[in-house]
Amino acid sequence: MTDTLDKAPAAVPPEQIKAIPVRHYGRWVAAAAVIAVLVLIGIAFSNAKINYSIIPTYLKDGTILSGVWHTLYISVLAMVVGLVLGVILAVMRMSTNPVTSTVAWLYVWFFRGTPVLVQLLLWYNISLVFPILNLGFYKNEMNQVMTPFLAALLGLGLNEAAYMSEIVRAGIQSVDEGQTEASHALGMTHGQTLRRVVLPQAMRVIVPPTGNEFINMLKTSSLAYAVQFNELIKRAQDISSTSLAVVEMYFVASVWYLILTSVFSVGQYYLERRYARGSTRSLPPTPLQRLRKNLRLFGSFRRPEVTP
Repeated sequence: MTDTLDKAPAAVPPEQIKAIPVRHYGRWVAAAAVIAVLVLIGIAFSNAKINYSIIPTYLKDGTILSGVWHTLYISVLAMVVGLVLGVILAVMRMSTNPVTSTVAWLYVWFFRGTPVLVQLLLWYNISLVFPILNLGFYKNEMNQVMTPFLAALLGLGLNEAAYMSEIVRAGIQSVDEGQTEASHALGMTHGQTLRRVVLPQAMRVIVPPTGNEFINMLKTSSLAYAVQFNELIKRAQDISSTSLAVVEMYFVASVWYLILTSVFSVGQYYLERRYARGSTRSLPPTPLQRLRKNLRLFGSFRRPEVTP
């Protein structure tokens, strides 16, 4: 009797275990709802009074291409201004001098707290405050100096500097303080330590958000139409005012913005990989490498040809 009770129950053979997967009905309902919404949106746009046939034609229009060039031009220049000034502001913000740190904080507080459109309009109408620009060696009417290009550059670049200063400051603070102490022990000055030791290591943290800021700048530059700068939206509106193809021109502008942001997103991806080489032992495969691997796997699954 005791031997019978002490005997362990026999294990159930694996082939007799039947696993029943849990059914997720909510996923199917959500997928059906999303598909229904997409179908309704497609039906609405297909029935709308939109001449889709002219969109490919205007994508290559000279006026639109000119707007694309001006968008790229002002975005790159504004980003350069924001990056250079952002580094200076970040160093000022981290300075032990209370005057420079306070000035940098006030700059960031003001430009991050006011809309970009308001800043653009203020620069464009600065002649109402300062009718004459007198620098001693140069004197001219402010209306002649503050062109739409300069107003767009100052409005976008100075605003971007406030955000870049916080990004650079976060990158600098991510570097261990021991690196700075070791550099000072080797006889480097504060400026040499910042240029040769701190900033190169901080780039791994600075680059990803900087790429995002540039992609955002490509879209934010569309606000420059308010100061009559001939960027993409302004050019699209010029065409729509004569052709009355308002929605079609907005589609054209949207396609070009998608192209620009997609191209620079790819560049940002490979730039991030470059600066991530020292932080991870093995980098994840690129999309092209994954595609090649999948193609090789697909080829290995094919049945080999039977030779007679």
